[in-house]
Amino acid sequence: MSNKTMVMSEIKDAGLSALGKQRIEWAEADMPVLRLIRERFTKEQPLKGLRVSACAHVTTETANLAITLKAGGADCVLIASNPLSTQDDVAASLVVDHGISVYAIKGEDIATYHRHIQKALDHKPQLIIDDGSDLVVTLVQERANQVSEVVGTTEETTTGITRLESMERDGKLPFPAVAVNNAKTKHMFDNRYGTGQSTLDGIIRATNRLVAGRNVVVLGYGWCGKGCAMRARGHGANVIVTEICPVKAIEATMDGFRVMPVAEAALVGDLFITVTGNRHVIDGQHFEKMKDGAIVCNSGHFDLELNLVALEKMSKSKRQVRPFMDEFVLQSGNRVYVLAEGRLVNLSCAEGHPASVMDMSFANQALALEHLVKGKGKLKAGIHVLPESVDTEIASLKLKSMGISIDKLTPEMIEYMGSWKSGT
Repeated sequence: MSNKTMVMSEIKDAGLSALGKQRIEWAEADMPVLRLIRERFTKEQPLKGLRVSACAHVTTETANLAITLKAGGADCVLIASNPLSTQDDVAASLVVDHGISVYAIKGEDIATYHRHIQKALDHKPQLIIDDGSDLVVTLVQERANQVSEVVGTTEETTTGITRLESMERDGKLPFPAVAVNNAKTKHMFDNRYGTGQSTLDGIIRATNRLVAGRNVVVLGYGWCGKGCAMRARGHGANVIVTEICPVKAIEATMDGFRVMPVAEAALVGDLFITVTGNRHVIDGQHFEKMKDGAIVCNSGHFDLELNLVALEKMSKSKRQVRPFMDEFVLQSGNRVYVLAEGRLVNLSCAEGHPASVMDMSFANQALALEHLVKGKGKLKAGIHVLPESVDTEIASLKLKSMGISIDKLTPEMIEYMGSWKSGT
């Protein structure tokens, strides 16, 4: 409990709040769309009296979302969605300066992480913000008695939506879920430009290695993979892409990247980045083939993308050589370096996505909660997408904040597009 605010919390050090406050304010300066939403929320109070539990990366950008929700009348609790992604000074400022309960400590163990999930559910949320669906899955599996209180949930990630889709197929999704990640102003920008820049940022901070001239292997060519490949090439890397989808493999090829199976890429890669959302895409057989000094990291949601259990078993020694970098020495004598224990490298070794791109993502989150509240009793259980008008509104506000204007259709153009009679 914080002595200053008297809100329940579990953070590293309340004394870090001054630094966190400065950093939150710095992020806010580059989040004009969310700021406009906050101003409206303050006046209209669309979330007044509603309990919100959010499972998200505790960063400066997430802090601005939490502050916006509180301004809209919500009673918020925030927990980390990953044990290594919390910024402790930000958590402190939310507790001390804004009176928002936070249960998150960078480096918390798995037991603590799961205990914090229980703390978020103890809040008896009516609205949930999830990042990977751990909160929703735990609620449905362990607290069925609370399900009827939930108006709905929003999901930030591709991985989380995959889990929700599985729940829906099994008839286990008992309330509306807004797939925020599926909004164009989220995945086309956050996943591509945010993940691309922040992943390379995390790798460079952790290793201090030159990227130029290296063989960088990107596993997965979804929006996150596209961003990582783009930014790695921008640093001068020779980029190799691995894929299971023929269409994405062709796309990567035509984007100018070499495409090959993981087993082949393992032999030539210097740096490996997983962004698939799947399990053990780099397995023991791949580690065994890697050249001495290969660096491996993950920028997908879960650390399961790397089979680190297999790597430990096949290694004769392990040691930490730099912060967030472990050296595994294989029986052959080759060394493999794993960043951030296989967890999200962009948040563990750097600061996550820049505020400018999260501005649109968290605008979607705020408007998604408002959409759920307005649709209470009307939206059926299952996965929903935000109306296209929300995407258009967010994009328009973002363009305006950037000083960019675009053309509008003339009446003649509108008439032409609506008619089937006019042709060549």
